[in-house]
Amino acid sequence: MKTSFWKSIKVTPILVGASLLAASQVQANEISQVNTEVDAQIINQLDNYSTEGGTSSKDQVTSVSQLRDVSPTDWAFEALRSLVERYGCIVGYPDRTFRGNRALSRYEFAAGLNACMQQMERLIAASEAVTREDIEKLKRLMAEFESELAALGARVDNLEGRVAFLEDHQFSTTTKLKGEVIMALSQEFNSNNQAILADRVRLALNTSFTGEDNLVTRLSAGNAGAFNANGTTKLRTPGIPVQNVNTSGPSATLNQTFNLYPGVNNDVQVDWLAYYAPIKLSEKSQIQTYIAAFGGIHSDYAPTTNPYFEDYDGGNGALSPFASESPIYRIGGGSGVAFSYQLGFLQSLLGPTSATISYMGGGSPNSPLEGQGIFNGDYSVLGQLNFNVSDSLAFGLTYVNGFHKADSPVFGGGAGSGFGIVGTQLANQSNGQLNSILENQFGTGTTVNQKDKISNSYGAQAAWRVSKGVSLSAFFNYTNLTRLGRGNDDIWSYGGGVAFPDLFKEGSVLGIFAGVQPYNGSPRYFVTDPNGDTRRVRTSLETIPIHVEAFYKYQLTDNISLTPGVIWVNSSNQGDNDDQVIGTLRTTFTF
Repeated sequence: MKTSFWKSIKVTPILVGASLLAASQVQANEISQVNTEVDAQIINQLDNYSTEGGTSSKDQVTSVSQLRDVSPTDWAFEALRSLVERYGCIVGYPDRTFRGNRALSRYEFAAGLNACMQQMERLIAASEAVTREDIEKLKRLMAEFESELAALGARVDNLEGRVAFLEDHQFSTTTKLKGEVIMALSQEFNSNNQAILADRVRLALNTSFTGEDNLVTRLSAGNAGAFNANGTTKLRTPGIPVQNVNTSGPSATLNQTFNLYPGVNNDVQVDWLAYYAPIKLSEKSQIQTYIAAFGGIHSDYAPTTNPYFEDYDGGNGALSPFASESPIYRIGGGSGVAFSYQLGFLQSLLGPTSATISYMGGGSPNSPLEGQGIFNGDYSVLGQLNFNVSDSLAFGLTYVNGFHKADSPVFGGGAGSGFGIVGTQLANQSNGQLNSILENQFGTGTTVNQKDKISNSYGAQAAWRVSKGVSLSAFFNYTNLTRLGRGNDDIWSYGGGVAFPDLFKEGSVLGIFAGVQPYNGSPRYFVTDPNGDTRRVRTSLETIPIHVEAFYKYQLTDNISLTPGVIWVNSSNQGDNDDQVIGTLRTTFTF
């Protein structure tokens, strides 16, 4: 979904980025044909500015304030600002806001204006929505900077005619269809699992009513079976929300992203329904809001700071959900609301800084039954501070408070039952899944006798772009789990990776990730034995589930990628000391 360094936040499809670097290089070639002293000056200015950007990306964040000489108080500055931030014309800062307030040179301003003109033409050609109000704004700017644009060789050809054609022939003036299809050949080698050829399909209808908001309605289907750590049972691992089969066998430590989907046997279901919209507080201040009616997860709105690995469980990033993002973002989910606000008073010290808060109700947020609903069932409250210290360094601090019913997995994304998305069974603490472990240790008929759980989780994430071709990222997560009336557990997880973007071909990436999936460092339980007696026991400690993953996504075309990769997990199932090795060849089609 993204080839640039920063993959911190989901953006609406209307904010499709276009790199000024590419535009500036084309413009510089045209300018080189002019031999006047003024044109030579333009070339130098554009060459200098082009080095500030990155590579072309459809999801890049934007900024126009890196330019000079047109005052930020001018009408033209504000007009171009609105076009840049709406249509993603210029590469800029990872928080997607104007940073700094210095003026722009008229030539640099014209270069940004030309980039917006070209981007709007591309969007129209791709059937994206471009408002007539913005067309008029662009025309007024072009008239004001006519001479500078002429020096750049810029022109507008039939822009209004293209808009009219688009409005007459497009599927909808407000909705854009996006799709992703994954076909994966996968094999777990050290157990009795068989090789599988599986699929997952996602179709998203992205609707904008104002040009700044986005209503997401996503349909999903799949048929991938989850690998079992001992090879005796093969069950799929459902996605968000989870409707799982209550039986032992599969382990969340062996999940891959294409295992996450609702339904069975390619049954189509809505798996995500959410709305993004800004609340404008002033001309330069606003709160980004997110409302999830169904299937929301924390990484929908909170920056995960894991570029090139994070793909929101899609088919263009890491193979596993563990390598995609910190497990802290898997604690809770479902239905709720989130707000993000730019903290301007910290910008001079820490760069663009934002605060994010959210409330998510999981389990059965749509049920009016006692002990369920949006407030009386499972829930999670997230608070996060995001810092972009420079264009190449970012980090975040996260806290999540969660409430989980007895059968709800801690790292299940708000699921009311099941195995979780990442982590061991002892870390997820779902009663139905713990019974098989305790029967193995304390005898047939032994069952868990514990109640609901409260989790307090603390996480830190960081990403550093070492160079254009090297990116480092890492995370740490600690969870203190209180099992009501049954004591506390300490759950740990950490990991880090290195990515090599555009290796051998633009859009391709080599990723290597290693870490420890969530595991329980001090498991103690109250159990009921076959005679009906209840006692407190301590289970044998888990073998730390070390996870090592390597993949190479080769961008075959703009819409097709091939990703061979391998995952090694050390003793991922309690009581099973065999390591697991998974080999996968993933093919991803996007449209």
